Amino acid sequence: MKDLGKRPVIAECPDYERENVRAALQAALTNIGGLEWVKPGMKIGVKLNLCSARKPEHAATTHPVMAAELTRLLTERGASVILGDSPGEPFNSSMLRLVYNQTGMRLAEEAGGKLNDDFSHHTVSFPEGKSVREFEYCSWLSGCDAIISFSKLKSHGLMGMTAAVKNLYGVIPGTMKSEYHFLHPDPMDFANMLVDLNEYVRPLLCLCDAVEIMEGNGPTQGTPRHLGLILAGKDPYELDRLGAAILTLREEEIPYMTAARQRDLFSSEGPEEYAEEAARYAVSGFTRSGSTCSWFAADPDDRLIRKILKKALYILMRSRPEPENSCTGCGHCVRGCPAKAIVLINGKARIDRRKCVRCFCCQEFCPTGAMKVKRSLVARIASK
Repeated sequence: MKDLGKRPVIAECPDYERENVRAALQAALTNIGGLEWVKPGMKIGVKLNLCSARKPEHAATTHPVMAAELTRLLTERGASVILGDSPGEPFNSSMLRLVYNQTGMRLAEEAGGKLNDDFSHHTVSFPEGKSVREFEYCSWLSGCDAIISFSKLKSHGLMGMTAAVKNLYGVIPGTMKSEYHFLHPDPMDFANMLVDLNEYVRPLLCLCDAVEIMEGNGPTQGTPRHLGLILAGKDPYELDRLGAAILTLREEEIPYMTAARQRDLFSSEGPEEYAEEAARYAVSGFTRSGSTCSWFAADPDDRLIRKILKKALYILMRSRPEPENSCTGCGHCVRGCPAKAIVLINGKARIDRRKCVRCFCCQEFCPTGAMKVKRSLVARIASK
């Protein structure tokens, strides 16, 4: 049965001018019930997308004006606000200081918020998980009375798209993310892990910065593109379903959407429910980054022969990372590869396909964008 209370909304926001951002946030929040739940003295954690130390104009991270204006709205109601994330680099003060400075997040401090400086983590238990039943969790989130996810709408090399659901991968501390990629090399297993994290955290509110989105070689080295929107909702899966419709992506192109559907976590009837609304803002010719690997992902109800056939097609559909000639030989991918599948030969990155688990860590954190996602011929044909 549909839960209309979980239906996401769209608010137009032409740019990152403070007044426009505040007005758009207020409009979006009003349409999903407002901030009446915020009480004086509450400690609210805002989980941003700060995936790398990139300047705001690169459209890789939640924009600092967004974070600052949300902070103001929350502190005006008497809440204390702590903001943060755990990028895929070492989770320590020196790295986060660089990330905060480069992404412009000091604006949130000026607005009355506190940028996280607790880099501890602990193991949490989640018996209901499908891919993970316990995992390492950033401690700063545990002390919050409520968590708000403030994501960025972007293409993604492994999952096809990143928005609300993928944003919560940042609850895993620092370089441990590479370990989790290595432990969950199958894209659908990884997708179910993302769903497990969302089911554990259960953010009270999900916001998505879609004023300047990223297409192409996302989530860090793609091309910014103006969209002029803020998305808001109480359910990460429904918000991402709306975001995917705006980007003209099908559910099967986003493995974690397939995982959520298989686990019956959507409250709406289907993506077509958002078709008319999304069509007003649809991104024409959105340049995809990642795999279409869930087109033929096995369904729990499939018969054995169907599972076998799907598995074969699924393997044929998978994308892979590939360094281009523009590789500078910096070695960042060598150090970050959890499978130790990359070496430098004559100053260029080379991937051992026998070891590569196709986690796309190398593509996500390549500082020059020389590591690209190469989609298979079968995937390119199927997505036309």
